[in-house]
Amino acid sequence: MPPRHARRRAARLLPLAALAASALLQAAPPAAQAPYAEARRIVGDAQALVAPGSVQAQHLVELGGVRQWISVRGADRDNPILLYLHGGPAAPMMPASWTFQRPWEDYFTVVQWDQRGAGRTYRENDPDAVAPTLAIDRYVADAIELIDWLRATYGKRKVVLLGHSWGTVIGMRVLVERPDLLHAYVGLGQIIHPQADEAIGYRYALERARAEGHREAIAELEALAPYPGDDLRNGRIDAQRKWVIHYGGHSAYRDDSGYYFRAQRLSPDYDADDRHAIAAGSALTLDRVLGQWPGLDFTRVRRVGAPVVMLMGRHDYTTPSEPVADWLAAVEAPYKHGAWFEHSAHFAPLEEPGRTLLTLVQHVRPLAVAAGDGRAPED
Repeated sequence: MPPRHARRRAARLLPLAALAASALLQAAPPAAQAPYAEARRIVGDAQALVAPGSVQAQHLVELGGVRQWISVRGADRDNPILLYLHGGPAAPMMPASWTFQRPWEDYFTVVQWDQRGAGRTYRENDPDAVAPTLAIDRYVADAIELIDWLRATYGKRKVVLLGHSWGTVIGMRVLVERPDLLHAYVGLGQIIHPQADEAIGYRYALERARAEGHREAIAELEALAPYPGDDLRNGRIDAQRKWVIHYGGHSAYRDDSGYYFRAQRLSPDYDADDRHAIAAGSALTLDRVLGQWPGLDFTRVRRVGAPVVMLMGRHDYTTPSEPVADWLAAVEAPYKHGAWFEHSAHFAPLEEPGRTLLTLVQHVRPLAVAAGDGRAPED
């Protein structure tokens, strides 16, 4: 476990992603853990998939020489597979997925994957051995290996790939390099050009701070100028995210995302040690990945070989949506669709769960069914 100050810093930073300021919210003294055990059992029992033909499994899969945990859940094995690429880079969605995923499982077999250095996967491996492998290319290779494993294990032609925040970097690379593996790519909190995205979020927070005369916010943000500069490490992204979150750019109409982090305590899949590993994984991965950020620029991608669906939060200033809409309008794809979520920021599946489900069922599932994975709707 890294020192307390490292855990706090890592948890605040988790850029672009699903976790900011999480270590304090996830951590709880040992005496406070006992009440969660019974609640976790209740949630697990309520969400158990018991019908004939359903699947509810966890697998430890070796990808690129690292043992990595996945959860596979679906009401009908005939349904298409949807692989969820979490944010972070070490912010697994598995422990919060119980809050929104069960309805998805009526239409998809949903795979949650703790990537290398993240959550339960972090605990499964020697961090010192994993650290040198934390390169974007390696994450992409892991994703392709996992897709091939899922296709072979569950007898599918292709998968639906859903990237969230940091996971969209992996997802876009797979879309560009291996469209033959995908029924569709779904972007949620999509990253297009990190430098430009960061600047938009910075301007938003600074304008809000100036409008309300928030002296602390103004001073901290102005001290970052010019932002983002050449390097987001060494705490720079930390100060920007602090105020983007405060002004509702992470969760719409909220000044923090505590509801999301606290929900992890009730996960049937995660115990307290697993939750603590999230912060440790962030400390291991964050600066290593941020050091590779300057080379990312998906504005250059003008044609893709698989369908694309973008889920765009109107209030998302963690990974702003306007550049996503511009990219989607310009790209050539076999099929494309953009859905705006007017009351969401970075977490549409939690902020507008019904609309998220409808978008996936109406615009994504039919693509997989038409290609032979899943039954045509009587849905």
